[in-house]
Amino acid sequence: MPAAVISIGSKRRATWSLLEIQLPGRAPEPLGILLADDQTDSLIVRLRPASEIEDLEEQEVDIVDALAADLEQKARESGARSLIDFFEDSLSNFLLIRDRNTFAYSGDPGKAADEIFAEFVGHPEENVRQFETHLPVYSLRAAATRFGESMEVEPERWIRVRPGLRLNESMFVAHVVGRSMEPKIPDGSLCVFRIWGGGTKQGLLLLIEMYGEADYGARYTIKRYRRTGEGEDRRVILEPLNPEFQAFEVEEDGGFRVIAELVEVLPD
Repeated sequence: MPAAVISIGSKRRATWSLLEIQLPGRAPEPLGILLADDQTDSLIVRLRPASEIEDLEEQEVDIVDALAADLEQKARESGARSLIDFFEDSLSNFLLIRDRNTFAYSGDPGKAADEIFAEFVGHPEENVRQFETHLPVYSLRAAATRFGESMEVEPERWIRVRPGLRLNESMFVAHVVGRSMEPKIPDGSLCVFRIWGGGTKQGLLLLIEMYGEADYGARYTIKRYRRTGEGEDRRVILEPLNPEFQAFEVEEDGGFRVIAELVEVLPD
């Protein structure tokens, strides 16, 4: 993924990474940023206080409260780039680190870190910029209603997506349940979709509504679209990516409706 470039100045270069925290049953939420100055290989850390994060266990509160000082000490010992290299290779579950973003700045690196923190972390509940930094989360059924029947549907919540992803009001996020599209889409993944706007479907991963299915768990599916043959021999095949599951044929006219195309799978 190409790194996002933030123009703060032009004299010195640095990289920053978004640090996230993930609690069981919840999507990752921003915790802070790590800024590594290229010239000095020093690290600047900006983190939210543990008191702003709901449902932390006592041990987790201690970890978050001590994290900034611990990171700064380790960076002084090994260098900021080495520390972030280590994090990228080892962090998972409770703490997550996202791809590095390159930028140029002048003046105080601490001020640059403050500006990035305010832009990408801040107070999450007060910093939702709809269709700029965040997308709405819908159930698949709600998305089909919202974008198919043009009815007002309230999102479950708004979720921040990665910097650099160009957003617009045709996009949304939904949970995908099931193993048929593994390994591309693991069971339970949050995925970004774009409402289908027409054009060729061949080879795309599409969110599809299957007509005639009373069970809403089976009514909405994500499959790779493949069309074969011409005229009377034309067939539409919906294919899983997991070889343990079988492809199936659908009627091209009246058997299904394409709701959206997959844009990307959000990291765990």
